[in-house]
Amino acid sequence: MSATKTAKKNDDSSATGNEGTKPNIAFIGLGNMGAPMAENLLKAGYTLSVFDLSDAATQRLQQAGARVADSPKAAAADAQVVISMLPAGKHVHSVYLGKDGSDAADGAATSGLLSDLPKGTLVIDSSTIAAEDARVVADAATKLGVDFLDAPVSGGTGGAIAGSLTFIVGGSAEAFAKAEPILAIMGKNVFHAGDHGAGQVAKICNNMLLGILMAGTAEAISLGVKNGLDPKVLSDIMLQSSGRNWTLEVYNPYPQVMDNVPSSNGYQGGFMSKLMQKDLNLAMKNAQDTEVDTPMGAKAAELYNEHAVEYGDKDFSSIMARHDRSVLPT
Repeated sequence: MSATKTAKKNDDSSATGNEGTKPNIAFIGLGNMGAPMAENLLKAGYTLSVFDLSDAATQRLQQAGARVADSPKAAAADAQVVISMLPAGKHVHSVYLGKDGSDAADGAATSGLLSDLPKGTLVIDSSTIAAEDARVVADAATKLGVDFLDAPVSGGTGGAIAGSLTFIVGGSAEAFAKAEPILAIMGKNVFHAGDHGAGQVAKICNNMLLGILMAGTAEAISLGVKNGLDPKVLSDIMLQSSGRNWTLEVYNPYPQVMDNVPSSNGYQGGFMSKLMQKDLNLAMKNAQDTEVDTPMGAKAAELYNEHAVEYGDKDFSSIMARHDRSVLPT
């Protein structure tokens, strides 16, 4: 199935409710990405009930107009749509299938959130997890008459704040059509990549390439600087040459070459190195399972596995410190 793309729309009505009305939304997971995504839905006039383990995160959303719930099930009590943004597959399993996800062994969910949702509820999970984990939850949801989409995002915290994320969606065409107007509030581009799990596969392919590009760009700039070149001049040269790529265009890893990027802010904000590490390892696991040779991806995963030990909370562009530790603030 070929990918379909929807550009950001101004029409924010949703097919999940009556025509011209907005559904109630439960939003679970209010981290660096989830909180601004939820805030954009509130700004668009949606009614939100939210849950997160962090009191500071829920207080932020309460001040923005959301109702705070004390559990995922309480958040979803009156919701027609559930959106989640969680750290890893184990958390997605725990929320939707039960404490440890083992309830889904026979394709059913008896103690997780899915078991409490009415038939026809739309679930959009924007966590980045293994495709197989997404398919397990989707299978359990389907058996219960719940529409499930895996919808990981690209665009980082800046995109989440600006409402310019790219959503990469896996699931049925019918569920995708219901989700489109809601996703278009939070994102600039919305792609239907294919069936359940396709969103996760496309996301890890993208982030594997991104990790390779960032590691390579850092190497190239470091080589030039060590040979006396100005990092901005070198970056400008490569931008107009065959080495041009996204990291040079909008996310330069060398400090003070570009404004408003993490490298010029002590590598704070953005996309943490430990998250790039997670995504690269997901890609490597998928490559192993499907017997695809990915030597460049494997090397990027190796580099970020090493880098994240010390700099896991720094933006992934801090891989530059592998070549020049002086780029990091003291």
